[in-house]
Amino acid sequence: MEHLINSSVKEIQISGIRKIANAAAQYPNSLALTLGQPDFPTPPHIIEAAERAMREGRTGYTPNAGIPELRQAAADFVRIKYGQQYDGPSEVIITVGASEALDITLRTIITPGDEVILPGPIYPGYEPLIRLAGGIPVYVDTRSTGFKLTAELLEPHLSPRTKAVAIGYPSNPTGRVMSRSELEDIAALLRERDIFIISDEIYSELIYDVPHESIALLPGMRDKTIIINGVSKSHSMTGWRIGYTLAPAWLTAHMLKVHQYNLSCASSISQYAALEALTHGIDDAIPMRDAYRERRDYVYERLMGMGLTLDKPEGAFYLFPSIAHLGLPSMELALRLLDESGVAVVPGDAFSRYGEGYIRLSYAYARPMLEQALDRLEQFVQKLR
Repeated sequence: MEHLINSSVKEIQISGIRKIANAAAQYPNSLALTLGQPDFPTPPHIIEAAERAMREGRTGYTPNAGIPELRQAAADFVRIKYGQQYDGPSEVIITVGASEALDITLRTIITPGDEVILPGPIYPGYEPLIRLAGGIPVYVDTRSTGFKLTAELLEPHLSPRTKAVAIGYPSNPTGRVMSRSELEDIAALLRERDIFIISDEIYSELIYDVPHESIALLPGMRDKTIIINGVSKSHSMTGWRIGYTLAPAWLTAHMLKVHQYNLSCASSISQYAALEALTHGIDDAIPMRDAYRERRDYVYERLMGMGLTLDKPEGAFYLFPSIAHLGLPSMELALRLLDESGVAVVPGDAFSRYGEGYIRLSYAYARPMLEQALDRLEQFVQKLR
C-alpha cells in the first residue's frame, strides 16, 4: 500500500548530515565532526530551574503560545541584545525548537505553487518543509560572493510566485555573517514587494568580532519579517527543544493556529528552563562564544595549512573548506575519510547542489579531539595528493 503515501513525503530523503552521522556510528573509534551540537553542558542554574518546575508540579499543558513569562522574556532578550522590539503576549510563539518554528512559518504563509528563495548552500531542513507545504524551493548560488546572499544575486530569481526569501546568518554550513549594508541592499530590493522574509537567527549569540545584524530592524522590514530563534545554540540546550518566533501580531495570530493544532504547546518543563536561560542566563553564551572563537582560529589555521581553501567564518561553529582540488565528490570523500581515517565530516552536497565540492566540519568539540581529528584529516589529504 506504499502507493497511497503522500508523494511529497516519499520524495523526501534523510538529511545528508544524519546519513554520515549514522555511518559514523558503525565505526566505534571514529571521531565525528558532524553534528551542530554544543559540547558544553547546559548551565547548572537552568537545570535547577527545570527541577524546581517539576517539584512545583508545573507539568501540565501551558497556553498554546507558551507561558506568558517566557514569551515576555524572549521579547526582552532580543530587545536587550539586538534592539528588536516585539510584544511578548501578541508577537511571540514558543515552539519545539527552531525547526518547528520554521515549519509553522512555512505552513502559514505558503500556498501550493509558491516559491521560497534559498541561498545555497543552506541547512537541509528548509527544502523538505517547503515541499511539504506545497511550495517550490528556488536556490540562489552564493559561491561567488563568499556564501553571502546579495541583492544582485537575488533579483533575477524573483518572480510573481515568490512568497518568501530565507536569510539565515550566521550561516549553517558556512559560518558567514551578513553586514548591515549587505542587508540594506536586500531590504531596498524587497521593501515595496509583497514578499516575506524568513530570518533564521538561531546562531545570533555565536558571532565573533562583529555585531549581530537583523533585517527586521531596517525601515519597512519589520512587518514582513518572521524571525526564528531559540536557546539550543545560545545556551547549549539542543535536547530541551525550545525555539521561538518573532513576528507582527497579525501574522503571529495565524501562525499560532498552525502551532496549536500541531502540538498544543512546547514542553512545560523545558519552557521554565528556557525562562531561566533568557533571564538569569542572559549572558551564558559569552564564555562558550569565546571558546568557539579560539577553536575557530585553530581549525581555520590547520585547514589552511593543509592547502584547503575556505572563507573564515564570523559566526556559528562550522567551517566549509573546498575539497574540489582533491578530485572526489564530497560524499565519496566523506565516506573514504571515515573508512580510511576514522573521521566523520558532512559532505557539502547535503546543503544543496551548491555545496558540492566542499565539506562541513563542526568545531563544537573539545580541543584534544579537534587536534586528533585534524591530524587524521591532514594525513588523508596528503595521501590523496
